Amino acid sequence: MSLNSTPSGERVHISFFGCANAGKSSLVNAFTGQKLSIVSEVCGTTTDPVEKAMELLPLGAVKIIDTAGIDDNSELGQLRIDKTKQVLNKTDIAILVSDCTKELNDTDLQLIDLFKIKDIPYIIAFNKADLITNIPDKTENTIYVSALTGFNVNALKEFTAHFIKAKRVHPLVSDLVETGDYVILVVPIDSSAPKGRIILPQQQVIRDCLDKGAIPIITRDSELSEVLKNIKYPKIVITDSQVFDKVSKIIPEDIPLTSFSIIMARYKGNLSVQVYGVTALDSLCNGDKILIAEGCTHHRQCEDIGTVKLPRWIREYTNKDFDFSFCSGTEFPEDLTEYKLIIHCGGCMLNDKQMKSRLELAIEQNIPITNYGTVIAHINGILKRTLQPFENLKYNK
Repeated sequence: MSLNSTPSGERVHISFFGCANAGKSSLVNAFTGQKLSIVSEVCGTTTDPVEKAMELLPLGAVKIIDTAGIDDNSELGQLRIDKTKQVLNKTDIAILVSDCTKELNDTDLQLIDLFKIKDIPYIIAFNKADLITNIPDKTENTIYVSALTGFNVNALKEFTAHFIKAKRVHPLVSDLVETGDYVILVVPIDSSAPKGRIILPQQQVIRDCLDKGAIPIITRDSELSEVLKNIKYPKIVITDSQVFDKVSKIIPEDIPLTSFSIIMARYKGNLSVQVYGVTALDSLCNGDKILIAEGCTHHRQCEDIGTVKLPRWIREYTNKDFDFSFCSGTEFPEDLTEYKLIIHCGGCMLNDKQMKSRLELAIEQNIPITNYGTVIAHINGILKRTLQPFENLKYNK
């Protein structure tokens, strides 16, 4: 991925919902100016959600999602409906497409209730306005459009732009450094590292440093001691969590130290919740179920962090044997009650809404949830140190 491209997790996710043949796919195509979705008179043409990352004026970097009709009563239709409902967990703005020649039906009203429950800003786009004579004016969250003629499609884009809220509670690292500060980034290159590139959180931290005017120094853990001879007082050291133990022994105690995973937890979710969640690790019993969740899908290496290293380190730390389960990508269980702990990756491939929904789901079901970096720091006895760069976070061990 280019340092100049906008990652999926940073894009505003705009999802189109509605009943079959309300003209969702036609409106998506008109909205994007592309033939993103197949259009047909046959009900159920759109099956799985269709996603497209793009630059869309006046909205900027967005991801457009066209979902299946949510009023399909067949057995296959229920699977489509389930997929459509999953999209809600990552939707920043919902556009409900309804046929303006008909009244809002029960399915439309149920979708509106879901938008409200999940606190998703929504617009009702009454499509097929070319079929009626007297077109009502736009209201607070309704607009009449025609995908066929293009009527009010540009107005719908402008309308959507007004619903975009400021997304970030915390920056990545720009509030931790000043112009001219040296920032050491420790990036181990081992068998599990992607060939020819560095991973997304590392790219994002580098870019955030450059935007602030700080000076990122990137090194492997094997060369870290040599780097410190030349850069004696970096403002902060950020390391891959997997080498926390080694790096913490090299970096003097008076130099702030944290990890990319912990940085991402603060940036994407709720670090305080995940710091609290890690304490559950010390009270687990033999046979307890632990869910390890990743936001992306990738080819598993022999020493994969999520499926191999973390379970091994946890067993070694606790001297107990647990039942580990794994999920990745968009799949995340709705029912978490069988688990005693959830350990999540940094979520760099998930948008804010998706990460927040997973945290809230765990909190609602009273299941502790934590993060790769916090677990590894806790296991190595350095969690308190790795949280020192962040104010107002408490850790009592």
